[in-house]
Amino acid sequence: MPRIAGIPTRDAGPLLRVLYKFARRRFGAVPEPLTVSAHHMKLTLAGGRHEMAVQRASKVLPANIRELAVYRVAQQLGCSWCVDFGTMLQRLDGLDVERLREIDKYETSPAYSAQERLAIAYADAMSVSPVAVTDEQVAELRAEFGDAGVIELTYQIALENHRARFNSALGITDQGFTSGAACQVPVPADSAHGAG
Repeated sequence: MPRIAGIPTRDAGPLLRVLYKFARRRFGAVPEPLTVSAHHMKLTLAGGRHEMAVQRASKVLPANIRELAVYRVAQQLGCSWCVDFGTMLQRLDGLDVERLREIDKYETSPAYSAQERLAIAYADAMSVSPVAVTDEQVAELRAEFGDAGVIELTYQIALENHRARFNSALGITDQGFTSGAACQVPVPADSAHGAG
C-alpha cells in the first residue's frame, strides 16, 4: 500500500477521470503512480506531457537497448512497480522478456549483445551514488551509438532514476502488469484492499 493513497475514480474530478480513462485504455489499468501523483494535478499534467514527449522523441536507439537500460535501473533501485510495468512494455514491444532473468549475469550471458552490455553497464554506473560513469565508458558508447544515441540513453536512464525513486519513496509497488492482473483492477485505490 502506498504511503499516500491514490485518488479513487469516485473522488476524481472530470479531468482526472479523463486521464484515468486514457491510461486504462492504453495500459489495461490505471497506473498507481498516476493515482498517487494526482494529488498535485499541475505536476501530474506536466509529468504526463513530459512522458509523452520523451516517448515520441526517443527514436535514435533501438528499443531493446533503451528498454534494457531502463529495466536495469528499475531493478537496481528496487522499484518493483517499474520492473513490473517495464516488463509489460518490453513484452508489448515484442522483446524477449525471458532473458531478463539473466540480467544480473549480463556481462557473460550469451542472452545479451555487446551493445546491450554497454547500455546495461552505463545504467549501473549512472544509478549509483555518487555516479560512477567514466570518460572511457562514454567514449565507447559514443563510438557505438553516436552523440544523439548517448544523449537519448542518458536521458532515459536519468528519467527512470526519477520514476523509480519517486515510486520507492512513496511505497508504490508492483501492480500486476506482468501477470495481467492489473487489468482486473481499473484504479488500485478503488479496490477493497487498497492500492497494493
